[in-house]
Amino acid sequence: MVKELVAIALGGNMILKKGQPKTYEQQMENLRVATEVIVEIIKMGYGVILTHGNGPQVGNILVQQKSGVADGIPAQPLNICGAMSQGQIGFMVQTALEELLFDNGVLDKRVVAIITRVLVDSSDPAFKEPTKPIGPFYSEEEAIVLHKKTRDTYINDAGRGFRKVVPSPIPLEILEGKTIRRCVEEGDIVISVGGGGIPVARKNGKFEDVEAVIDKDRATEVLATQIDAEILMIITDVSNAYINFGKTDQKAIGKVTIEEMKKILDDGQFAKGSMKPKVGSAIRFIEKGGLLSIITSPENAIAALKDKAGTRLVK
Repeated sequence: MVKELVAIALGGNMILKKGQPKTYEQQMENLRVATEVIVEIIKMGYGVILTHGNGPQVGNILVQQKSGVADGIPAQPLNICGAMSQGQIGFMVQTALEELLFDNGVLDKRVVAIITRVLVDSSDPAFKEPTKPIGPFYSEEEAIVLHKKTRDTYINDAGRGFRKVVPSPIPLEILEGKTIRRCVEEGDIVISVGGGGIPVARKNGKFEDVEAVIDKDRATEVLATQIDAEILMIITDVSNAYINFGKTDQKAIGKVTIEEMKKILDDGQFAKGSMKPKVGSAIRFIEKGGLLSIITSPENAIAALKDKAGTRLVK
């Protein structure tokens, strides 16, 4: 009998950090470190569901797709690249986690990775205003040529170069949710919703592909709610969410009610591309019946579960 079910979102930078070699060996080395805390949480008696980012990995796949075109191999669409990254990262997390479970004498757990689709609304306003940068960087001249050729939108990404941007619609439902729930009920550790999931829309009773990227933390919240998880844990590279982050008077946010956190959110304290979606997901999870949302670093995850560290949202 498990204590409670925890949905844990792992950031993509925990798998491949900026400046590191983009090799399988390097990513496995990172994952063996990242999954140590997961094993400790399992040993504490919690049920665990894992989700993960895929930014570095899907970016590399898109570069490989571009390279293949020169050799006459057609580039695959974004949703297929997302599926590739789900399989790639799911396998690596599965391997690293099983190795550590074995080393810790936990022999009664299966680790399963599930390719996951996420339902979105094809009329979501996000489709009219793509904002999510993906893939490789281009010069302005290259971006102009690509735009004329494909009609895709390219933006200057923080002065680092031009990147293609795609919509980031709101996730409505995890289509494999019931399957994931059945695995959890059998005691499995499930890896799913990789990179926010593969977005699909419903049309005339069927599912159709859409080119978009769903926010990982938001999709994790939808999954956690769908399968009745009690705790949502978003693992990132900082120990807490902060007020006045990066300033001399920055202040870590500890235990906080969702009403208090809403006021901080409305005050514009969180960056749109980093902490804001994490905080929004944490709030929504509690509003929909969750018991506890945690935002913290790997080093503080165990203490956060003991109410001693991290940002912890309660009703």
